[in-house]
Amino acid sequence: MAIKAIRGFKDILPEEACSRVRLEETARQVFALCGIDEIRTPVLEKTEVFKRGIGEHTDIVEKEMYTFQDRNGESLTLRPEATAGIIRAVVEHKLHGTAPLLKLFTMGPMFRHERPQKGRLRQFHQVNVEYLGSSEPPADAEIIWLAWEIVTRLAGSEDLLVEINSLGCEKCRPVHRKELMLYLENNQQDLCEDCRRRMKVNPLRIFDCKNEECRRNLILAPVMKHYLCPDCASHLGMVLDILEAYGVPFVQNPYLVRGLDYYVRTTFEITSRKLGAQSTVAAGGRYDGLVKLMGGPDIPGVGMAVGVERLLLLMGEAESRKGIDLFIAALGREPRDEAYYWIGYLRRHGISVEFSFADKSLKAQMKQADKSGARYCLIFGENELDSERAILRDMKTKEQEEIDLDDLPEALVDRISNQSAGE
Repeated sequence: MAIKAIRGFKDILPEEACSRVRLEETARQVFALCGIDEIRTPVLEKTEVFKRGIGEHTDIVEKEMYTFQDRNGESLTLRPEATAGIIRAVVEHKLHGTAPLLKLFTMGPMFRHERPQKGRLRQFHQVNVEYLGSSEPPADAEIIWLAWEIVTRLAGSEDLLVEINSLGCEKCRPVHRKELMLYLENNQQDLCEDCRRRMKVNPLRIFDCKNEECRRNLILAPVMKHYLCPDCASHLGMVLDILEAYGVPFVQNPYLVRGLDYYVRTTFEITSRKLGAQSTVAAGGRYDGLVKLMGGPDIPGVGMAVGVERLLLLMGEAESRKGIDLFIAALGREPRDEAYYWIGYLRRHGISVEFSFADKSLKAQMKQADKSGARYCLIFGENELDSERAILRDMKTKEQEEIDLDDLPEALVDRISNQSAGE
């Protein structure tokens, strides 16, 4: 039997790869508008990076990580998210001292052992941004704007919803936690087993429960917005004001929390009704204590991630591969030998060229030219060699013309470059 890919690990075929390239290029264009630098971290880290950064009692660490021991007995984990690894790299290489505000982005695969379904894979991909060094509201607003701009450039804004909440800080969270715990203890008989476990470790995360009965029973639970200290309330208000100025529509959701322990103050999600149950296409928030927790200085941070697979679903049909500029149908030994020089010249001048590696018939080579999506086909055989003129066929209009061999490569560069500029 033929070997198949692992369940939840998807092959990215050429047409989808084209869409992914467009997605990545769009993200890079948006990041360039804000002066964000790229960082690339390993997909494999010491397990401690994620236990410390994400939180030992999160679902990711407890249930979803791909963790194993190497030959030296060290525990290693395939990264389930990007932020903890980026912070580890920043601390290790002391990047936090290179600029007052460190702006970093990364793109790549993440790994979680979850039940595969539409929009959720065990190897999935994210576009991530982290801002380190600013505790000010404009940083939060810019992070949210970045996510919104990428998603709307690629998928439009229809059916998208930006939800925002504040999770407070170390000043106001203890008061809310006390009231929330009292409510949960009085109503724990109506909560699922996971919520009863979470309330003992991080009660705020019960609002992240997907159990419908739990969600109904939590409607009357105390929410953070009623307990925000003046600083947190002011911070949130300024974030919302800036988003209005940027033209980003939003709603406040007092029940919105994230599944990671490191978030404080601003948290957000961008969701789409088109995605069904797995509706989140981008999310993030502020994590001011994470760098210190990871062994670095006490500097604030805020970040976001865009889910590539879910954004691709919103983008719709996969893009067709862009055709090449020219196919050379060379017939016979001498014409093929001559064509090799042209191919080298044309490619050096930015013209994409394909040809048949085998000396096939003209019919077979024209069929290959059609499949390549070439805009032009240059037909060149013994007769053309004798007459010193090759035939250039426009594959779109089917028109043909003859070109002198003496200035053929230069003429092709001019013709194809001008055609591309006109389109």
